Amino acid sequence: MKKLVGFIVFTGGLISCVTAQQSSTLKGKYKPYFKIGTSVNSAQIEGGDTKGRLLITKQCNTITPENVLKWQLVQPEATKYDFKLPDQYVALGEKDSMFVVGHTLVWHSQLASYVESITDPNQMEKAMQEHIKTVMGRYKGRIKGWDVVNEALNEDGTLRESVFYKVMGPDYIKKAFRFAHETDPACELYYNDYNIELKEKRQGALKIIKDLKAEGIRIDGVGIQGHWNLQWPSIEEIEQSIIDYASAGVKVMITELDITVLPNPWDLKGADVNQNFEGSPFMNPYPNALPDSVDVLLAKRYEDIFKVFLKHQDKVDRVTFWGLQDGDSWLNGWPIKGRTNYPLLFDRNYRPKKAYQTLLNLSKK
Repeated sequence: MKKLVGFIVFTGGLISCVTAQQSSTLKGKYKPYFKIGTSVNSAQIEGGDTKGRLLITKQCNTITPENVLKWQLVQPEATKYDFKLPDQYVALGEKDSMFVVGHTLVWHSQLASYVESITDPNQMEKAMQEHIKTVMGRYKGRIKGWDVVNEALNEDGTLRESVFYKVMGPDYIKKAFRFAHETDPACELYYNDYNIELKEKRQGALKIIKDLKAEGIRIDGVGIQGHWNLQWPSIEEIEQSIIDYASAGVKVMITELDITVLPNPWDLKGADVNQNFEGSPFMNPYPNALPDSVDVLLAKRYEDIFKVFLKHQDKVDRVTFWGLQDGDSWLNGWPIKGRTNYPLLFDRNYRPKKAYQTLLNLSKK
């Protein structure tokens, strides 16, 4: 008998063998199908959150920065860059041989104020090119995939009138992807957005992909953020979006997965960080603990979603959770500040929840 990585060879053939160590972690469980990742925050990057660092290393083979590579933080002024935390972030991923993702180069939110004051198209293009060249170029060959453009669409699939759109017109997307490819030709380039599993917005994302490809501009993947709840969107919509994007010739990634268990105001759907609403006891029903009955529903929802991912594992390249444990989640403060949410696989004490064990036990059929 000769032991190989992931397999045992017998005289009569090849039999798959998953070791106990592999099957006891998410990255081991899903390694044959797709990468498993999480967003990482400053405390985890700097090492203050030691429990979080250990859990990330154990469970994940890809990471995405929550904030430290966004324009406002990495280039707060036209001639000023701050690479302290980004450098540590990339080193963290490299230390554990992870697939390191860059998030994000061009986005209308968390943008440096000097960019928002630009009104000349040539000046805006120069600022964009310089930002991409400097930030992306610093990590050339180290960051393996970049969210080049983030959240460029309205809910009806039309282009959002961001400052880039208003000053440069719709071609700013093409220029961003061109600049990114020129900066690091080997890096994977992505378009990333929320609600693009829904039909109207999906058509807008597909148009971006097709327009780029029609002009010979590289785009390697699309990121479906996956900010979902216990009922919405439907499994059918999630599945159809995976099929449609793969048919357009790009990799499909679930980039910011979390599942809110709390009511949203006015049936709000999406992830527009600029929206906020007033709180109330009704909107914060579980301030102290997640009821077992809701924990079961959360586990079932994750199970149903991951069954789709496994069904289409030939199309899905990566699944990244937006936060490691419930206390890290941005959903504690959005769309209503001061709530207690439970959207992830680990609780506030870094203990696995029912959803984690469910995903660990899930079988591919």
